[in-house]
Amino acid sequence: MTSLNPVPSNYETALKLIDEAHAQDPRKGPNDVPYELHYAQKMTRWLAQRKPDASPALQLACRAQHFRRWEIPRSTYPMTRPGYLTWRAKQKSVAAAQLSELLASPQIQPALAPEEIERVTALVRKEDLKSNEETQVLEDVACLVFLDDQFDDFESKPEIDEAKIVSILQKTWGKMSEEGRALALGMDLSERAKMLVGKALA
Repeated sequence: MTSLNPVPSNYETALKLIDEAHAQDPRKGPNDVPYELHYAQKMTRWLAQRKPDASPALQLACRAQHFRRWEIPRSTYPMTRPGYLTWRAKQKSVAAAQLSELLASPQIQPALAPEEIERVTALVRKEDLKSNEETQVLEDVACLVFLDDQFDDFESKPEIDEAKIVSILQKTWGKMSEEGRALALGMDLSERAKMLVGKALA
């Protein structure tokens, strides 16, 4: 299995602190692992496939992609497209602020430079998606985790019909680079997921 380049010890400490925050998620994922910790581990695994030479900053941003997301549930905003977009913007803004505070922790020695912390949080906010290669890699990895880990449960919800899921897949595909799409097409998806992806790409 492809692995990521090692990071300096201060970045290892930052990754540990991020995981400790994820471990506070009251929601449970597979094997009773806190959900955001499970998600973060998936992000790191897919980052290794997408960009094994990822910079330390990109490795931190991928691990912190949904930082403390459970604190602002989707249900706190209207269940509409504008409501979703407002919730997403709020999530990214709050996550970046909380992550910036964590990455300035005195436990991280030597301290991360302020411009490096800003680089990580800009990635979490997904700034300059079309012009920044690292932001695009992060977007690819998030899409890959959605397809690998969340898609089957998501599409089986009674309120989501086939036309809507095909539309979501088309939007997901549109966000990805050619490298991300190639990895997606090589996934071991369920038969239904393969059928739906085929319809979305037809």
